[in-house]
Formats: sequence, C-alpha cells, structure tokens
Amino acid sequence: MEGEVEADPPRPKWKKVAYGGMQPGYDDNYTDESFLAEMVMNANVVKRDFFKVMRDSVSISQYLCIVALLVCVWAHTLNFNIAEIYLLVLDVGLLILGFLVLLLTARKLSLHLFSKYLLHISFFISGLYLLAPIYQTLTRSISSDSIWALAVSLLMVHLFLHDYSGSTIRPPGALNNPTLTSNISLNASIVASVLIASRLPSRLHVFAIMLFSLQVFLFAPLVMYCIKRYSFKLHLWVSFFLTVGALGVIFPLHRLLFALFFCLLFFISVVCPYWLIRMHEYKFEINGPWDEAKLCFDITE
Repeated sequence: MEGEVEADPPRPKWKKVAYGGMQPGYDDNYTDESFLAEMVMNANVVKRDFFKVMRDSVSISQYLCIVALLVCVWAHTLNFNIAEIYLLVLDVGLLILGFLVLLLTARKLSLHLFSKYLLHISFFISGLYLLAPIYQTLTRSISSDSIWALAVSLLMVHLFLHDYSGSTIRPPGALNNPTLTSNISLNASIVASVLIASRLPSRLHVFAIMLFSLQVFLFAPLVMYCIKRYSFKLHLWVSFFLTVGALGVIFPLHRLLFALFFCLLFFISVVCPYWLIRMHEYKFEINGPWDEAKLCFDITE
C-alpha cells in the first residue's frame, strides 16, 4: 500500500569476534548481556595459610641470625677478645662441619666432585693467606668510624638483596646462573669483610677473620639450602638453635641491640606473615573474555 513504511530487516544476532572484527548492524565496541557471563572473580588467587607463611619466613630469620653471629665475632675480634688461634680453630671446625653436612644431605655429591671442591678450597685459602698483608694495610688512612659506617651500609645492602629463596644457590652437581642482585649482595658482603679485616693488627688475624667471613657468606647459604632440601624439620631445628645462639651472644654484648634484634625477628616471623594474610583478603582479580586467548593444543597419537 502507498504510504506504508517498510520495517527494517532484523539485525543478525551479535556474536563475539576475535580481535575487534566488525559485524554488520553493530558498533565495533558493542557488547550484549552475555559478554559478562564469562567473568570470573579471583580465579588465580591462591589462599595462603598463616602458619605456612610463617614457616616460609624461617629462611629469612635464619640468615639474619647467621649474619648477626658474624657481626658479633667481628666485634669481639676488633676488641681483641678472640685470639688468632681460636679464630683459626673456629674456621677449621666450620669447614669440617660444612663438608659433613654436604656429605650427609647432598644427593649428587660424588667422591670426584668432593675432591674437586677440596682442591678449589685449598687454592682459595692459599690465595687468601697471600693477600692478607694487602688487606691489612688497605684502609690504614681511613678512620675507624668511617669503616664501621661503610661496613654496616654494605651489610644492609647484602641483606636487602640476598636470595633468601635459594633459587640462585648452586648445589653440588647443579648449574644455576646467579642473578644481578645476588652478585651485588655477595660483592657487598665481601667488601664489608675486607673493611673489617683491614682494622686488625696482624696478618694471621686478618687471614682468620677473612676466612671466617667468606665461609659464612659463601658456604653457609649452600649448607643451609642442602639441610632444607634434605629435611624441613631439621631446617626448623637448625633455625631455632641459630636464633637462640644469636640472641644469647647479642644479649651480653648490648641490651638495646638484643631488644631490637628480637623485635626484628618477631616482625619478620609473625607480623609480616599476618600482614600478608590480611592484605590477601583485599586482592581483587577479574578474568573474562577480554583477556588474551590461551592456546591449548591437544596432541593425540
């Protein structure tokens, strides 16, 4: 009939087209009510257990106790409370104890690899003894206050950048590439050890304290990693004894440092895990059809 307006043809049903494909009759940013039907809330969020997070924080407090014991040995050595012979006995005892732990806990430590380690360590100790006179006179023109301030700053850098997870530690038979931060952390600890050793009067003293420091910074993380991988319960017991030993050594040295160190351990072992669990409740993650597609290949024989 004349004057009758023809109705618009019905639009085709909208469907989602990958990568912004346009459909006739729809804008390129059009979505219907089914677009949000595939929205998923917190799909990849893992709920953490408080006590598990506390157990994971043991590695941090354990290494802090090791470094605290090292600093106490530094302080007693600089005050001439520890003679050279006792430092050497301590060095030999720690070296033997570390190798015994590696022999009992490492899974791929063969006799050939063990002899190779002994050869490298003998070369290392010999070179360290030959370089002891250079370390002794390295900072003679610098005041002791500047040396202590610089050593403390380097130790802070070392602790801040240290790999507490053990991902860059190289167990016997493994080939892991250290990261930049772990290299900076190790170099900072070695420089701090050289600065402290340079304030000692005798060559034997310098050699003993340098050997002790490098055993702690180079050898102790490997030993602790092997203990943790061998038995986590043994790892917890070692951490407990290290904590008690560190607090017992710091207490007669300085009461304020004892209180600060105890609060630091409590903050790392209890407060930080509690904060992590509480903040995890506010984590808000949205997944949906707007995310990049994940290709899945079904290979059948």
